[in-house]
Amino acid sequence: MSHAPQPLGAPVVRREGREKVTGTARYAAEHNAPDRLYGWIVPATVTSGRVTAIRTADALAVPDVHTVLTHENAPSLGETDDPILAVLQNARIPHRGWPVALVVAETLEAARAGAEALHVDYETADHDVVLTADHPRLYTPEEANGGFPAVRERGDAEAALAAAPVTIDATYTMGGLHNHPMEPHASTARWTEGHLTVHDSSQGSTTVRDTLSKAFGLDGSQITVLSRHVGGGFGSKGTPRPQVVLAAMASRHTGRPVQVVVHRRHMAALVGHRAPTVQRVRLGADRNGVLRAVSHEVATHTSRVKEFVEQAAVPARVMYASPHSRTAHRVAALDVPSPSWMRAPGEASGMYALESAMDELACALGVDPVELRLRNEPSAEPDSGRPFSSRNLAACLTEGARRFGWHGRDPQPAAREEGPWLLGTGVASATYPVLLSPSAASAHAAQDGSYTVRVNATDIGTGARTVLAQIAAAALGTAQENVTIDIGSSDLPAGSVAGGSSGTASWGTAVHKAATALVRRLGEGGTVPPEGITVTADTEEEAAEESPYARHAFGAHFAEVAVDSLTGEVRVRRLLGVYAAGRILNSRTARSQFIGGMVMGLGMALTEGSTMDPAFGDFTESDLASYHVPSCADVLDIQAHWIDEDDPHLNPMGSKGIGEIGIVGTAAAIGNAVRHATGARLRELPLTPDKLLPYLP
Repeated sequence: MSHAPQPLGAPVVRREGREKVTGTARYAAEHNAPDRLYGWIVPATVTSGRVTAIRTADALAVPDVHTVLTHENAPSLGETDDPILAVLQNARIPHRGWPVALVVAETLEAARAGAEALHVDYETADHDVVLTADHPRLYTPEEANGGFPAVRERGDAEAALAAAPVTIDATYTMGGLHNHPMEPHASTARWTEGHLTVHDSSQGSTTVRDTLSKAFGLDGSQITVLSRHVGGGFGSKGTPRPQVVLAAMASRHTGRPVQVVVHRRHMAALVGHRAPTVQRVRLGADRNGVLRAVSHEVATHTSRVKEFVEQAAVPARVMYASPHSRTAHRVAALDVPSPSWMRAPGEASGMYALESAMDELACALGVDPVELRLRNEPSAEPDSGRPFSSRNLAACLTEGARRFGWHGRDPQPAAREEGPWLLGTGVASATYPVLLSPSAASAHAAQDGSYTVRVNATDIGTGARTVLAQIAAAALGTAQENVTIDIGSSDLPAGSVAGGSSGTASWGTAVHKAATALVRRLGEGGTVPPEGITVTADTEEEAAEESPYARHAFGAHFAEVAVDSLTGEVRVRRLLGVYAAGRILNSRTARSQFIGGMVMGLGMALTEGSTMDPAFGDFTESDLASYHVPSCADVLDIQAHWIDEDDPHLNPMGSKGIGEIGIVGTAAAIGNAVRHATGARLRELPLTPDKLLPYLP
């Protein structure tokens, strides 16, 4: 047994890597009970209305079909926190793709065949699915996602804009975007003597357990939800999704284990999406580029099932000094699937618009885009007035410019050519808040000098097991090889959801607290008994404390693109990100997270687009053949670096979240580079060749 502690930040190899590459890691759809049944979701084929009849005879006649659940025979559910989970409870159809039945069969093939044989009659109603900037049903909600006020004002932005010597007034639009994790949403449920056990692809099995408890009228102790390995989520698995309720419902109805996997084509309607936005950004500045007014107004959509307001204007409350500001959100409830979290919700959308507008201002003034941002650094958080716990955006911009070779750049657009290729470079800033959610953990010391730490964290591909072992080992004063980490079960001490870039901070704070308490206990003397010593801790108090500081991570993105003047194709030749995210706890897994976010931002900029069909009322790009996520060939040279940041106002580790900031500024940096390469300012993502061609020579 090793006894050499390793410092936090060491590039420790992820613990579950061998299991994943050898296929021994088991995901939610890989728990193969011999008597398992398969459920296939039948989606509504109309956009608005109600079911008038479901004829099941042909479906039940398919060999191996066991049963068909509909709103007429499905178990009744109790109250749920999320209306999208109230499936098969009534005849209402709020959007195309809403589940109207679940066909349960002995094989997956039979379930699918049964679903195709099901006959459903509808009464339809007129529908409205297309967001516009002037939609008549736009209204101002009380708050945006995250609990932020929908509208915030400082000073008189309108008057300041009217008086500013230089102004930018631009509108940026984005269609819906889809999370598309590698592992589809899946659940395998089994009832045993009144106890429900579910293997679920989720970003937080404690939340899933609590939701199922309410839905099925059970005590939490009667439910175990397991999410040992999760193949990505990007926010779409941050809350329970319909398949887990359907699997539990069907298992209770049939008395056998039931597995339900959301088909890739059904995901756009069932698991959330990044809502489309229409964003008007107005900037007013003096002739030196010092901002006098910032106005960021967002229009977005939500479903008729529930209200979800993409908080895209919120980053503008953090970024730049300005005596006058107005940030506002409006939303229209349409006949569309419910939008939800997608990596860096609010920040990814909002910073695309804000950072594009900042580039437009730099061009209008003839000021270097890096220098413009440096001239508008605030001394405190603009809207709240709170001091920053740390803010090293300037260092990120400066270091990024040095590494990228930014200085000496010709500011003139369309000035660099390489055969048919037009070359350009762009920059954008990034920010993401520091969040902390309550969690609990236990630390156990055994007689042989080993330790076991238990916390219901979820590893969605980020390496949570590894970094938590490092945190525990550092607190215990031992090598991380001496620490066993047990995560991914709702029977463990309750952990928060793996979302909002808060997982490591939230779980790690609880782990550190438990491990530190264990060290004190062991230091009291005496021998460790045969059963060992266990200490538990929770962070309810720490999470409830309101910090006097504004706590955010920051970053700077630089991009070089080549645009084919004949075809309009955009190639990203280089991407570089520099981040200030507190103490980096594992340099290997951190770099992976930063780069993953940047690749996702590349997709947001160039390839990922989803069109809402106004006639049929659904997303037309509903599979990976039509919804284009970046591939390896799209990413030629991508680098992530960070600034060493010592921030004592965060958590015991001094860390900030890193899972999302990598995507935040990437799309804007690429868009700004395309403008530099071509001279064409496009304000609608993605920047596909058909949009660029009319502006090329």
